[in-house]
Amino acid sequence: MKALIIGGGIGGLAAALCLHDKGIEVEVFERSREIRELGVGINTLPHAIKELAALGLLDALDRVGIRTHELIYTNCFGQQIWREPRGLDAGFDVPQFSIHRGRLQGVLYEAVRDRIGDGHIHVGHDCVDVSQDAAKATAHFSVGGEAQNLIDHDGDLIVAADGIHSVIRGKFYDHEGPPRWNGIMLWRGATEWQPFLTGRSMVIAGGMAAKLVLYPISNETEDPDKVLMNWAVGAKLGDGASPPPRREDWSREGALDEVLPFVDDVFSFDLLDPAALIRATETFYEYPMCDRDPIPVWSFGRITLMGDAAHPMYPVGSNGASQAVLDARCLADRLTDTQGVEAALKAYEAERQPVTAEIVHTNRQGGPERVIDVVTERAPDGFDKLGDVASPQELEAIVKGYSQLAGFTQEDVNR
Repeated sequence: MKALIIGGGIGGLAAALCLHDKGIEVEVFERSREIRELGVGINTLPHAIKELAALGLLDALDRVGIRTHELIYTNCFGQQIWREPRGLDAGFDVPQFSIHRGRLQGVLYEAVRDRIGDGHIHVGHDCVDVSQDAAKATAHFSVGGEAQNLIDHDGDLIVAADGIHSVIRGKFYDHEGPPRWNGIMLWRGATEWQPFLTGRSMVIAGGMAAKLVLYPISNETEDPDKVLMNWAVGAKLGDGASPPPRREDWSREGALDEVLPFVDDVFSFDLLDPAALIRATETFYEYPMCDRDPIPVWSFGRITLMGDAAHPMYPVGSNGASQAVLDARCLADRLTDTQGVEAALKAYEAERQPVTAEIVHTNRQGGPERVIDVVTERAPDGFDKLGDVASPQELEAIVKGYSQLAGFTQEDVNR
């Protein structure tokens, strides 16, 4: 069996490794002329790390990332709303990682190169269409940026891991239109900075109207007393009814004069000075917070969707990359335990579509970070006693309910 994987991002590379692990032949196609380590920090949750560890990648992840110790939610004044241990410190069998998105992609890419060989990784291949018949699926490519230079590749199935602007999704949902923007712009960057708290702590503060995220993603720094500190700021710029001011692009540089008004005199912390951190970041990036409505069908004969091509979601709850890894493992499992490619793809869809659709909807309401919004709405000027604003049971229901929905409770992972 041969699978053609369209897209060399985290989801596509994870799929390549999972399928290869099951003895399935894999060809990976990436539209860029090289697979580059782009982006800034992300968190990869234990349910996804469990799958990557099973692929033998734990040591490589340890070399480039940080095992997250704890997660803390606060209001903009730094008052604690929720605090919990994470990963191994919470009793999981595997860690949670705070890691540079590009370094995670790099770990996956090197593993793919080592296991399936460079000859099965095709860069500069822009998929322009797909087709199929009873015996095979065919991907049609424009090669090297030349529209007239067209080439076809055949396989037993096609896995579309080509992101939120998926050409293949667009073939089957040709009236869907652009991604939905909720009016929030994200600015994201990383720079060397002094560690705070445990040196492995993650802090999310503010609310959906103005949110600040802080966590270290690497100890590989020029100054041994510092860490590579990841930061993100999200602020409401529109009503969500109009398209974003600029198309989503992970490599679009941000501007200080646009982000600092949402930080200066907004956040008060003992941990660090967020405005100083942002000013010290040489280059950072902007990205409108977008998703798409869940779609009921992912698999069309021998062709299926995965990752952001199937279920793009707001980056709350640390679930985007993690869910793509879970897609990859599920797809590999169904292809090996279900007779027939088309039946296997439908079984994969039946397992993954409902849960990811619910995560998309829940993330639109703030996901687990909704505890911040609940408290901030009731106590915009801060509080003397958190229990007078929201009960521990109410906050726990939000946070733990999300982990149960997304499949990363301790019981789920350690099972």
